[in-house]
Amino acid sequence: MPVRQTVRVLLAVVIVVALVLVAAWSGQRRLVYLPDRAAPADTAADVALTTSDGLRLAALLVRPAGPDRRVAVLFAHGNAGHRADRRVLADALAAEGLTVLVLGYRGYGGNPGSPTEAGLARDARAGLAHLTAAGFPPERIVYAGESLGAAVVTELAAAHRPAALVLRSPFASLAAAGREHYPWLPVGLLLRDRFDVAGRIATLDVPVTVVYGTADTVVPAAQSREVADRAAGPVTVVELPGADHNDPSLTHGPAVVAAIAEAAGAR
Repeated sequence: MPVRQTVRVLLAVVIVVALVLVAAWSGQRRLVYLPDRAAPADTAADVALTTSDGLRLAALLVRPAGPDRRVAVLFAHGNAGHRADRRVLADALAAEGLTVLVLGYRGYGGNPGSPTEAGLARDARAGLAHLTAAGFPPERIVYAGESLGAAVVTELAAAHRPAALVLRSPFASLAAAGREHYPWLPVGLLLRDRFDVAGRIATLDVPVTVVYGTADTVVPAAQSREVADRAAGPVTVVELPGADHNDPSLTHGPAVVAAIAEAAGAR
């Protein structure tokens, strides 16, 4: 191939790669965050949270059904849907005598704003402030989160120590999770949001429960095991054989309910 033609081919390849990288950089948050932006049909149990940057967000508050143990669960859902999608889990925990606040993220479920790692951290702090104002001291608040939400509550725990931390299907970091799905991209170099769960959990001397499915096709089980292995505090591991990421057994099944209830001292 003549030199001039070779140069043209190489230039074309460079341009294509550059365009792919620019698209990945600019559009990455549309791949990370998959909100249902519509408000839930039933908002009767919603409460209002105000974030440090001035957003007014709706969150789901479910009070105990029966005797009140005066223990609260701050729950952070995953990257898709919205707060009402976890009502079944919240009701099951309320039946254990727990108060449950399911965070309503910015940009999700009719809430204003757009999700980012820093933004979701603010949302979690607003949820914690609501529970604190309602009379729950830190030693009576358990943080629980699923998938991306596990990263949200781990970041919160690094700043505000809870009674315990329950992580369902946690990834080691967003970069590690991204490499599983986009192995052909330099994910670590491109990411704006990091969500370094394994790194943060290694600094937290709190009781941690990690729940995961062995057949998880979204967050590989090995990543959840890495999070458990890196935890600095006492660790309980709950493995669900054959469970995939969004199977009912992992979203609101008995093992998940039991793990959170036990961390909260309700069992």
